[in-house]
Amino acid sequence: MKNKYLERIFNGIIKENPTFVIMLGMCPTLATTTSATNGFGMGVATTAVLIFSNLVISALRNIIPDKVRIPGYIVVIATLVTIVELVMQAYVPALYQTLGIYIPLIVVNCIILGRAEAYAAKHTPLLSACDGIGMGIGFTCALTIIGFCRELVGAGTILGHMVIPEDFHVGIFVMAPGAFFVLSVLTALQNKFKAPSATNVKKKKGEPAGCDGNCQNCMLHAEEAADKALENMKQDKEVAR
Repeated sequence: MKNKYLERIFNGIIKENPTFVIMLGMCPTLATTTSATNGFGMGVATTAVLIFSNLVISALRNIIPDKVRIPGYIVVIATLVTIVELVMQAYVPALYQTLGIYIPLIVVNCIILGRAEAYAAKHTPLLSACDGIGMGIGFTCALTIIGFCRELVGAGTILGHMVIPEDFHVGIFVMAPGAFFVLSVLTALQNKFKAPSATNVKKKKGEPAGCDGNCQNCMLHAEEAADKALENMKQDKEVAR
């Protein structure tokens, strides 16, 4: 993509999806996706914090001393999470009660702090905000899809409306094991159909090879490089003598 702002949004949704590609924020992903509504609500709350934390941290990146940057980031994130929590408590109390402790735990969500450290601290506020939008939408979509699958199979409902008779419900899908199973299946499908991602990119001819899933080959190259480095060190010692 030529537009760098749209590219950041696209990367967060598809190529660097925090759930299916980077595998970040697994705690809320597995714990709050018992229904599509819960997953969507958690995703929107996290998106709001992501956008504004990236924006504020990027704007203050040259002011916050390097020695206290992590505590500084956490203060900014905690302030925004408190605001989001109060807004949810006031306007969507039912969802607030359902998500419970997982709303304040957004403060320690590794997606938020990870994007602040890896991107917002090094780029302009507008680019950082776009990065937050992309990551937030990607996270929200992932949680909503997982919640939809778990709710449909486990409870037989779609957005609270019964569509599958109770005799055909698979209750384990609304429990912890079902979350792991749905996440693994969706991630496997993403890899199976070669969806474009940071770890699944078609390489052009003559382009440096990235991760192609051949871990054994990677290990062989690593061992050869280590042996060569060891030989070079021995030769350097002999020359020094």
